[in-house]
Order: sequence, then structure tokens, then C-alpha cells
Amino acid sequence: MKKLLTIMVLSLLVCENCFADSLRVVDGDTIVLNGEKIRFTGIDTPELKQTCSQNNQVIDCGMVAKMLLIKKIGNNIPRCISEGKDAYKRTLAECFVNRESLSKFLVRSGYAFAYRKYSTKFIKDEEFAKAKKIGMWAMIFQYPWDFRREPKKNLK
Repeated sequence: MKKLLTIMVLSLLVCENCFADSLRVVDGDTIVLNGEKIRFTGIDTPELKQTCSQNNQVIDCGMVAKMLLIKKIGNNIPRCISEGKDAYKRTLAECFVNRESLSKFLVRSGYAFAYRKYSTKFIKDEEFAKAKKIGMWAMIFQYPWDFRREPKKNLK
């Protein structure tokens, strides 16, 4: 019995919070980690229902941004550095997987924009994606902050 207890305690120490970590990706720049809603600082991704176009084809760029984030995170649990709260009571943070910033990854992949209104941190990454015509930079798109300002159409 003592040996079993020792094995269980050692397993929990090695696991480090395995059982406590739960993750849900809400959209391209928002996750819920252990019940805490976290909005990535310094970037803005397209809204889930936002579309872009390329070669006369409609692309669900908001959903592409979300799927890109899901794929990048994989089976990892992001580690986030909190920078405070926003008006919606979400935690504002920069999150990392394997020491790589998820925000920087999304911007360099062309599916997030440097949110200059709040930060200058990712401008060089945006310029890289824009110059290489990566992701949305190869499409016709609307900036997410402009998309959100448009009046919502009544769908019947």
C-alpha cells in the first residue's frame, strides 16, 4: 500500500497539473484555460463569421484563424503571461507553446494583425507576412476592427 501511494504521489508531481489543465479555443485570439477566458494582447484576428476572398472564392478566414491556432497548440497546454483585464473581464495575456508566442505565430502566418491601437509589439511580424503575401495578405479582406463596426444584418 505504501509503495502504491508513493507511485501515485510521484506521478502527480511529474504530471504537474495535468488533471487541472483544460483548454478550449474560442476563436483565433481567445482561449479558455482552466475556466479563465484569455484574450491575446497586441493582436486581432478575423471574427469567426468573417470571410475573405481569393481568386473569386469565399474563404472563412475567421474559422481558418481558429483552426490554425488549434493546430499550433496541438496537445500542448499554453502558458500565458497575464497583462491585466479588459472591459469584458477577460484576462489579457500573451500565451506560449514550447516557448513560442502564439500571437507572433498567428501574425507571421497572416491570420492576425498587429493591433496598433493597443500595442506595437507585432508590427514587424505583420510587415513580414504582408511583404510575403502570407495568409490573408494574399486575399481581399476587411480588418477585424472594421468588420465589427459594421451594422449586423438581420437574417430571416
